Amino acid sequence: MTSTTEPTETLSVEQLSATTLLRFATAGSVDDGKSTLVGRLLHDSKSVLADQLEAVERASASRGQEAPDLALLTDGLRAEREQGITIDVAYRYFATARRRFILADTPGHVQYTRNMVTGASTAELTVVLVDARNGVVEQTRRHAAIAALLRVPHVVLAVNKMDLVGYAEDVFGAIAEEFTAYATELGVPEVTAIPISALNGDNVVEPSAHMDWYGGPTVLEHLETVPVSHDLAHCHARLPVQYVIRPQTAEHPDYRGYAGQIAAGSFRVGEQITVLPSGRSTKVSGIDLLGKPVDVAWTTQSVTLLLEDDIDISRGDLIVPSKDAPPTTQDIEATVCHVADQPLTVGHRVLLKHGTRTVKAIVKDIPSRLTLDDLSLHPHPGRLVANDIGRVKVRTAEPLPVDSYADSRRTGSFILIDPNDGTTLTAGMVGESFAAPEPVRDEAEDDGWDF
Repeated sequence: MTSTTEPTETLSVEQLSATTLLRFATAGSVDDGKSTLVGRLLHDSKSVLADQLEAVERASASRGQEAPDLALLTDGLRAEREQGITIDVAYRYFATARRRFILADTPGHVQYTRNMVTGASTAELTVVLVDARNGVVEQTRRHAAIAALLRVPHVVLAVNKMDLVGYAEDVFGAIAEEFTAYATELGVPEVTAIPISALNGDNVVEPSAHMDWYGGPTVLEHLETVPVSHDLAHCHARLPVQYVIRPQTAEHPDYRGYAGQIAAGSFRVGEQITVLPSGRSTKVSGIDLLGKPVDVAWTTQSVTLLLEDDIDISRGDLIVPSKDAPPTTQDIEATVCHVADQPLTVGHRVLLKHGTRTVKAIVKDIPSRLTLDDLSLHPHPGRLVANDIGRVKVRTAEPLPVDSYADSRRTGSFILIDPNDGTTLTAGMVGESFAAPEPVRDEAEDDGWDF
């Protein structure tokens, strides 16, 4: 397979390994042009292979289009191509001389907002598209709220279809001002507004010849230069145990290791650690990485920790430095985004998955629901429906070691699951509590879930 055009610079393996990685997501309302923007970004950055472009040209011709529809580079499902919409999250990987990228193109339909939560949950930057003709709409506000809720550090407002409003500076300025004010009120730390035409390529990879009044970066230039801090090295070290390794071979008859992916921070040989929720402490006697011993390991690496003492540890436990151990609790209050079709109600019996541990839980109260129009709080709504953002109080059957989401996106988050069919109900972020009266205890019959 060959590239559609010769890249300006061929990246060697050494260059790729030396470049930083940026995870980013796109979001916006239906027909705002998200998939077209991603397709244009891939095409103009020389990241499209010849056979991929040929497939897009054939699909476009079958729909009666004269020019290739670049949105089809990401809309891979047959239903997406037939309807001309994005349904699922489409992940794409590409690289330039400056940086490697993992992008998630998320759906615009309100019923697929849950997919936007999935795509943005690991992103460090979110590109929110707005149609220049329509301005900021409810779905725009919802996506801004989700970006703020997930603490995405960088948000790009891409005002698309500027060609359809005559590339008017005042139209762009009004939209940028409204969105920035709204996002700032939500707590978004940084908003960068860029006027673009994804269809024509204005300010996507190359600067626009039609908007000389704009002196900022193109979308790609901003993606290549925005600061990246995804290593989470500043967070307290956390290792959710996934598996206990006991090979019991003649070479290693007493080997017992605790394997998992480091969620945050770093671990060192000789460090004093505590296992939660039991609270037992010991020291790290060794660290195995890819079958070899190392002295230190850090976040996102999958490792096996060896400990000085024989402690009862199993999947779901959390290994932490003794000096930075989080508190354990059975009462969790969090901001959540409800993603299931079935409502979440007070008294709902659920499973709560935190890290590698899953426990029974009960929704004790829903103190408030966020109203997106004016960011007001609707007190005690009684339930949350699909795509609602609100606060919940949950009581778990077992104590859990949870961090604040502000301190760690990995160990400060959880999901609520329907115990009957395994459906994911709600994505939760542990945080500061809103003032709310204590919920009335459910006096229903004892079914093993009242704790």
